[in-house]
Amino acid sequence: MRELTLLRRGSPLADPAHQLRILSPTAGHTPFERALTDSGRGTLCASGIRVLQINLGKLCNQTCRHCHVDAGPDRREVMDRQTVERCVEVLTHGDMPVVDITGGAPEMNPHFRWLVAQARQLGRHVIDRSNLTILLAPGFDDLPAFLAENRVEIVASLPCYLESNTDAQRGAGVFEKSIAALRKLNALGYGCEDSGLTLSLVFNPQGPVLPPAQASLEVTYRRELDVRYGVIFNRLYTVTNMPISRFLDDLLAKGQYESYLRKLIEAYNPATVEGLMCRDTVSVGWDGRLFDCDFNQMLGLGVAPGVPSHINDWDAAALAARRIVTAQHCYGCTAGSGSSCQGAIA
Repeated sequence: MRELTLLRRGSPLADPAHQLRILSPTAGHTPFERALTDSGRGTLCASGIRVLQINLGKLCNQTCRHCHVDAGPDRREVMDRQTVERCVEVLTHGDMPVVDITGGAPEMNPHFRWLVAQARQLGRHVIDRSNLTILLAPGFDDLPAFLAENRVEIVASLPCYLESNTDAQRGAGVFEKSIAALRKLNALGYGCEDSGLTLSLVFNPQGPVLPPAQASLEVTYRRELDVRYGVIFNRLYTVTNMPISRFLDDLLAKGQYESYLRKLIEAYNPATVEGLMCRDTVSVGWDGRLFDCDFNQMLGLGVAPGVPSHINDWDAAALAARRIVTAQHCYGCTAGSGSSCQGAIA
């Protein structure tokens, strides 16, 4: 079995800011990097920059049990206008075709709409990662129409088509509000064939297990949501729960951390490596710091030494060829069929 570096309750590693530690910045020294080498994949490096993922902050109207961002109504980390403007400058002078906006609830950032409008004017494909319930919140009820007008793709979290399962993970009443939001989006054309308004749903497991096959689960979701609620969508993404933040806390509290990490390690699939999201994405934190992915961002694992670490120092050529910083949570993206912001990989 590959090497484990385990987190124990009471260990400083279990603190949200220090949950996982890079054993060495040098390629080949972490357990995951050794797994890459042993499977003939070598050092993990970027293959360019197709996606600029912008995290607008940790402020959210929900507090979900599985949230890897540890977002909630009491968080005050929000990207300021200057940093948002710098992101737009990078887009203006760059050629990355996709802008992936996330949070928290990214829509709660006061500069969200300006960012969307600017990115669309530049001809970029814009993705809004929404929790759905924000679309019904006071002051945000005109958001669906704004998103439709700007042809924004919506990627929405809906961890189950059953009310009890969703509410257990995301809070009482969330499922009912999510269905109401989905119906509102459907009425605008989202999820409808040939409308050009893409609505994708995201499934993540209820506990320490790998997601089922994405294609077969999508068939079930499509049938159940249509029959039960008259809701339609374009595609379903399955995402593996990462052993960080609140999900890590839950694993530790239930004594399931070691077994879950072993499950991820034993399911390592080298066929997923070429399709990892970190290879063509740069993630911008709410404070402008740069990361290889949203998960590294939440762990404070910035980009490798020798390349710009902040949006103010952006260098596309250097970032497009950078070495990817890894740790053992990376097994979550390479287990089984793989996991990325766009669902299963292999």
